[in-house]
Amino acid sequence: MVSPLREHFSVVAINEPADLESMAYLTRFDSTHGCFPGEVEVAGEALRINGIDIPVFHASTPDGVDWRSLGVDLLVEASGRYAHRHELEAFLEAGCRHLLLSHPGYSATDVDKTIVFGHNEGLIVGDERIVSAASCTTNAIVPVLALLDEAYGIDHALMTTLHSVMNDQPLIDGYHHADLHRTRSAMQSMIPVSTGLARGVVRLLPDLAGRVETKAIRVPVVNVSAIDLVVTLQRPACVGDVNALLRSAAAGKESGRMAYTAEPHASIDFNHSPHSAIIDGGQTRMSGVHLLNLLVWFDNEWGFANRMLDVAACWAGRMSAPQTGS
Repeated sequence: MVSPLREHFSVVAINEPADLESMAYLTRFDSTHGCFPGEVEVAGEALRINGIDIPVFHASTPDGVDWRSLGVDLLVEASGRYAHRHELEAFLEAGCRHLLLSHPGYSATDVDKTIVFGHNEGLIVGDERIVSAASCTTNAIVPVLALLDEAYGIDHALMTTLHSVMNDQPLIDGYHHADLHRTRSAMQSMIPVSTGLARGVVRLLPDLAGRVETKAIRVPVVNVSAIDLVVTLQRPACVGDVNALLRSAAAGKESGRMAYTAEPHASIDFNHSPHSAIIDGGQTRMSGVHLLNLLVWFDNEWGFANRMLDVAACWAGRMSAPQTGS
């Protein structure tokens, strides 16, 4: 499958605080996803990828790069540092025409649209300035909840995210974070952390407001996460029917974004998976005919990166389309 990035975009600039030598090295050699299948080198103040020079800047604030002079049509903001509208608009004021976030806005009004590709990309009309691609967990669970709600109705849902370690955790105990859970060694314990997943789900599925709760536990693996989903259904179901519903969706309307398996898997099997969600049908359980438990795997890095590119490509295609009433 050809990446939407190559189909629709040229990378014209990168802003990254790290030095160029480190960037080149960590692009060539990645402990999680392996060696880069191409040529990477430093060329002056640029990163040369397969013979193409990409200028690199090292600004620490949104207005530290003159995006206007670079002719940037769409900027991917992947630092996670900015979520309020006034912070995000600083990128626009510096000449960025369109801003795509790799994280949710602080509130729904901080961005023009929050998009989970495959669920609501039809809302994009092309005149948006700031769009969020939600989060890896939201992309994993929203399509599953939408399918279940349509087929059976959802009374309540409780989700526990078992998330791989992240770079806001230390290798050994340290004083770097106000959240005391995140001061503990990432690789020695399973660590409960706060999560905004419930808020993100309701932003995409407003009919579930007041009926969704979430918690998260960081687990000592480098990549691939899972969501343990417990749902009370309004209409009766059985394991076979639920699995058939999800298997059919993975082969049909959710193809490329959702996968289904019934094999005996471990998390490492899904490293580098491009899917937002992989349903583990062998772990589906029901207590009675209304209480359902699912296990949903996802590569929180690669899968979400693929969905961001899907959103970017969709948005870019509609930017060039004639707009009426705008």
